[in-house]
Order: sequence, then structure tokens, then C-alpha cells
Amino acid sequence: MKHVVALSGGKDSTALALRLKELNPETPYEFVCTPTGDELPPMQAHWRRLEDLLGGIKMLPTQTLEELIEKHRMIPNYRARFCTREIKIEPFLAYMETLPAESIMYVGIRKDEEDRLGAILAEDDTFSIERPFIQWAWGLSEVKEYLRCRGVEIPERTDCGACFYQRLGEWKALSEQYPDRYDRYIAIEDRAGHTFRSPGRDTWPADLRSLREEFRKGRKIRTRKPKDPGLAACPWCSK
Repeated sequence: MKHVVALSGGKDSTALALRLKELNPETPYEFVCTPTGDELPPMQAHWRRLEDLLGGIKMLPTQTLEELIEKHRMIPNYRARFCTREIKIEPFLAYMETLPAESIMYVGIRKDEEDRLGAILAEDDTFSIERPFIQWAWGLSEVKEYLRCRGVEIPERTDCGACFYQRLGEWKALSEQYPDRYDRYIAIEDRAGHTFRSPGRDTWPADLRSLREEFRKGRKIRTRKPKDPGLAACPWCSK
């Protein structure tokens, strides 16, 4: 049997992978990731650091986001989120099906989101699913504190560079920091005849070409100042 940890590189899966290795150094965990091929450089650097901390990451070959858009002849959106299913979930489950019977899949579902797994995965006859955070009663605050204590910073963007869920400020930063990539996304919109941003989502243009023009004109983006949660004593330093 194998012990497979689902590792996306986000805060939950990162904390889970590091804590499992910390608690059970003798267990031969396999840290498995299904990349989209469209992650930004900070995320790629984060994976390289995790490889050092964990002793290696298995990257499964999958379709890239651009290949998937060409295949479906449309850009994913919140109503048609086929990108997550076809790039992330299905390749991972297909890999689990190739493993010896009774293998275990570990997922970073927190105590404060127990219902989330039901919409994504179901128990399988050939492998079982474990949710350590629920056993440990870890919620979002515990995950964040653990990562802070271990000195691990998660990139601001852990998803695709062109994720349709991102905010205006993230699109603006993308256009300024990675102009070549932004141009590639414009070309994808032109070919697909659709936009990454949903029309009517706000008063800003939906297409990326017009959106960038608004940024260049200096149009201001309304932002809310996040609350400072403060720093708490780390409960894991002595464990």
C-alpha cells in the first residue's frame, strides 16, 4: 500500500504535507501534485522549496490549461469549471487507481469545511481517504499559525495565472508584472471568442485587452483594507 498526500501547494495541502512528515518521519509518504502548467513564477518557486522540505514531489502529467481550452473550444468559468475536474481531480484519481489495494489518500479538508469533500471525491473500493485536519480539529486559524511558525509563506496566487476567480487587482498585477503572459491570455480570448472574466461581473470591461487599457488610463480599483489578525503564540513549537 502507498500513503499518498494530495499536494496542490496551497496553504491547506502544504500544512498537511509538512505536518504529516513531521509527525511520522518513518512513513514513506508520496506527495503528489497535478500542475496546470499555467502557474506563476512565485508558485513554481514555492514548489521547488517544498521539494526540498519534503524530500521530493511527484508531478503527474496532465493537460495544460491552454490545451484544455482548445479541446473544449471555450474558456472555463464559474458555471463550467471543467479545468479543476479535468486537470486536477481526474488525473489524481486515475493515478490512485493504479496503486496497490488499501492505499491511502490524504486530503487537506479542514474541520471548518467538512462538507467540501463530498462535492469532489467519493470513497473508492481500491483506496481510502483520510482527513487528518478533521481528526486534529484544525481549522483555518490552526493552518495559518502552523505555517507561520514553520516559516513557510504561501504565494498570493496558487492557481492558474488566468484563473477566472481572480480579482481586478490581481489582473492588474498580472498585466504589469507578466506582460508577455497577459498578451498570451488576450490571444486565447481572441481565438476562443470568450473572456476569462464574466461579462457584467462589475463595471469594468470583461475582455483582457480593454481591461488593460483601463488600467493604463489610471482607473482606480476599489479595495478594502484587510483586518490585521495579529500574531498568536505557536502551539506546535514544543511538539
